[in-house]
Amino acid sequence: MAHAKNHDYHILPPSINPFLGALAAFVMLSGSVLWMKGGSPWMFLIGLAGVLYVMFSWWSDVIEESQVGDHTPVVRIGLRYGFIFFIMSEVMFFVAWFWSFFKHAMYPMGPQSPAVDGVWPPAGIETFDPWHLPLINTLILLCSGAAATWAHHALAHENNRKDLKSGLIIAVILGLVFTAFQAYEYSHAAFGFSGNIYGANFFMATGFHGFHVIIGTIFLFVCLLRVYAGHFTQEKHVGFEAAAWYWHFVDVVWLFLFAAVYIWGG
Repeated sequence: MAHAKNHDYHILPPSINPFLGALAAFVMLSGSVLWMKGGSPWMFLIGLAGVLYVMFSWWSDVIEESQVGDHTPVVRIGLRYGFIFFIMSEVMFFVAWFWSFFKHAMYPMGPQSPAVDGVWPPAGIETFDPWHLPLINTLILLCSGAAATWAHHALAHENNRKDLKSGLIIAVILGLVFTAFQAYEYSHAAFGFSGNIYGANFFMATGFHGFHVIIGTIFLFVCLLRVYAGHFTQEKHVGFEAAAWYWHFVDVVWLFLFAAVYIWGG
């Protein structure tokens, strides 16, 4: 046949999703700037809705491609490499916040800087005790990562669907508990975001990590729904692999935050 496929690659059909994604992102960015300048949030919310729609539509297409057999071994390798590069970019994102924290911690600014350095944490800042709620949250997130690893092992090595579901359910629940505890911690912070560099660094670093925890929890929950839908097999489960990698990345970032921000920096 003239149009028979004679290679292992997947040639994507034309899609409007990239254009819609760029347009929605532009609307969301413009709306966020206007909102921060005192305007209405509606433009931002419209752009956000557009971004969420494109995410749902595009990823639905990827899942459908997988189900019809377009994800050959070569394609799956490409998907894995792509996600690895994405995680590398996320690592560098957090490097920026760690860089800012360490810079201000080692060279704190004071009224007489640069002749005389200030103190860290700044005077009047009451930091969190790392051995109370932060330690509990650390154990919760590590247990969640262990549950995700258990689920991955059950699928990839044993094809045990029962343990796969149990591990994912535990991982998702612990992710939700971590988020709830962090919200509780924020509500009892003795310092604010503005007015001091410690608070700005603390909330940006831990806040963005918390945002990634929420994303990772949703990622794992979607994988759980796909498990119930019968999408993953022992040989083909790149989507779940990506979720597990992302969750372990979130774990590692939190360990660095716990050691650097809560223990050393406090």
